[in-house]
Amino acid sequence: MEDTALQSDVLIVGSGPAGSVFAKRAVEAGLSVICLEQGDWVDYGKARSDKPEFELTAPRDWAYVPTRRSNPGDYPIDVDDSDIIPLYWNGVGGSSISWAANWMRNLPSDFRVRTLDGVADDWPISYRDLLPHYAGTEREFTVSGVAGDPMYPGQDELLPPVDLTAAGRVVAGAHNRLGWHWWPGTNAIATVPRNGLEPCQQRTACMWGCIEKAKASTDRTHWPMLERLGVTLVTGARVTRVETDAGGRATGAIYADRATGLEHRARASVVVIAANGIGTPRLLLSSRAPGQENGLANSSGLVGKRLMLHPTAAVVGLFDAPLETYRGAWGQVAYTLQFYETHKDRDFVRGSKWSLQPTGSPAQIARRWPWGDESPLWGEPFHDEFARRFGRSVSWGIICEDLPDEANHVALDSDHPDETGMPGVAIHYKTGENSRRMLKFMAERARESLVEAGAYRTVVAPQSRESGWHILGTAKMGDDPATSVVDRYGRAHDVPNLYIVDGSVWPTSAGVNPTATIAAFASWSAAHLVAERGNLRSLT
Repeated sequence: MEDTALQSDVLIVGSGPAGSVFAKRAVEAGLSVICLEQGDWVDYGKARSDKPEFELTAPRDWAYVPTRRSNPGDYPIDVDDSDIIPLYWNGVGGSSISWAANWMRNLPSDFRVRTLDGVADDWPISYRDLLPHYAGTEREFTVSGVAGDPMYPGQDELLPPVDLTAAGRVVAGAHNRLGWHWWPGTNAIATVPRNGLEPCQQRTACMWGCIEKAKASTDRTHWPMLERLGVTLVTGARVTRVETDAGGRATGAIYADRATGLEHRARASVVVIAANGIGTPRLLLSSRAPGQENGLANSSGLVGKRLMLHPTAAVVGLFDAPLETYRGAWGQVAYTLQFYETHKDRDFVRGSKWSLQPTGSPAQIARRWPWGDESPLWGEPFHDEFARRFGRSVSWGIICEDLPDEANHVALDSDHPDETGMPGVAIHYKTGENSRRMLKFMAERARESLVEAGAYRTVVAPQSRESGWHILGTAKMGDDPATSVVDRYGRAHDVPNLYIVDGSVWPTSAGVNPTATIAAFASWSAAHLVAERGNLRSLT
């Protein structure tokens, strides 16, 4: 192992939304920043959604199921003991490469679950604390939509929304008649040229390489600018452990250079981990040291525990009228929060957000999501069934709040190490009874919505296993070091110059897509570090 020339004020592990936002705040404040990313830049030459071969190449080149691909930045993950398979991307931009770009703030109630509903925990921060950070990151991520949803106080103006589409207008009319909430979709998708992005062309290919540069992935929205500002981004750099000194303070990180196979040391005054709810506990648990035999920042014993994965289901409606649902933003053309808050007449607490999505291209019509396993397409009825689905169906995607449970956890898997010898991970996750009841209720209500809209048939795809896009809770935030890993700013209780800023710090999962709050929290955390930058030397 050798020291490199890498030395900085701030060392960030991970280049996704959390790491990118933190890097931007830090470098703009005059701090030197290095980011280590285990994956590579995306090859958009493989984005083929404007070509006929897209139907064949997309599942191969843009697979978001890590157990089905072999990208250079990937590492072993065992999902045999998990009801849900985590989905993420290892590379520049992190999982913003493969996300659908749904952009939803947490609701004010999401920060006060214990106070309001007597379960789980309150966050040590509030919606109001994050309000200016939501606004700032929404501008950076070119968020489009319509401000003014009463569920979201204080939301600034956004870019014009994506097209509601014929399907959206039909379903919106149904909700108006039912007296149910709905709102045009908010998406990190440009509808006018902004921040280097171009307007969306409505190909429903958001998760398989956006060729128009409309989707806000941080390899496009942040990293070109960050490199111009002087941030050093090192790709192919697998961080194997965070180093600490005799006083327990972080001094930097050891990483393996995939190109040479050599191990290097990078030094910094502050270390920031933004490696998602699986990669972060993997690194912390692997960073054992004298006095930290259970892993770094783990005196609470909670690192890796309380994994939350947002159980997800879908309900599709089939219509006689053509709805042109082979086009549209795959993120969401509309959403509803009608059944988001706890209600005394239900047999579960908390609730769900639904996203209204087109059903997409011919190949998407044949995929399991959102049709499930009990809706046969292949065989003698293929042509008739395909004609019923294509362009004449629309889906509600249902995200359920997932209550924390210490039995659901990420563990090191020493029997399956990566190429550096670092242990892989094993996921242990079972869907809770509260979530199962919630999924059943929500599917029934979504079916009512689509029937009211005129659907002559509905297809319910119950909980999908390949749906773990949201990986939360494995390095809990809180004020008490005995019951949490980091404080309200993401700073580790045990290591005063170590910050964790991804979704792993969430005390509860909320019931909406998490990237907006992950980015806002990274901004909030970085603002605290910048305010304390005069103390950087004392921190180390």
